[in-house]
Amino acid sequence: MEMNESELAKHAINGNEAAQLQLLSLYKESMYRVAYSYMRNEHDANDALQEMTYQCLKNIHKVQTPQYFKTWLVRVVINTCLMMKRQQKQTFITNNVLEQSQYMTELFELNDVISQLPIEQQELIHLKYFRDLKNSEIATLQNIPEGTVKSRLHKTLKKLRQLLGEGGFS
Repeated sequence: MEMNESELAKHAINGNEAAQLQLLSLYKESMYRVAYSYMRNEHDANDALQEMTYQCLKNIHKVQTPQYFKTWLVRVVINTCLMMKRQQKQTFITNNVLEQSQYMTELFELNDVISQLPIEQQELIHLKYFRDLKNSEIATLQNIPEGTVKSRLHKTLKKLRQLLGEGGFS
């Protein structure tokens, strides 16, 4: 660190806002590179820099050795990036759990509606949509023509749509 930077750091640590802004401007590019290497995209790297700037201005008085200001700043950037990564991961997990919960609720509601159908129609729905059998496979399994499977499936789906419409299924 040059003497000029060291003096600037001393003034910044002592509360000189102009010196603080000058130091942040001086190290902006190198801090961006550090943030980008952690965040892997421009948007998140810029968010990390913004948060780092806030944390730096809030905690600059804690720097004990002006010569190590840049090292301290790099540590602030890294910690900010790691915190943001943890938050992103938690958000993803939370959203994933909510989506699974929504899916399970809909599946239970759908099963309730399917249970209102006659047994033969329930079996047809389960074979076709839950076991993913083709119409020809269902025909072979039930020992009926494939055309009959298609017509029964059409009739069953029509009935299911009616039941879903009455129940207000979303």
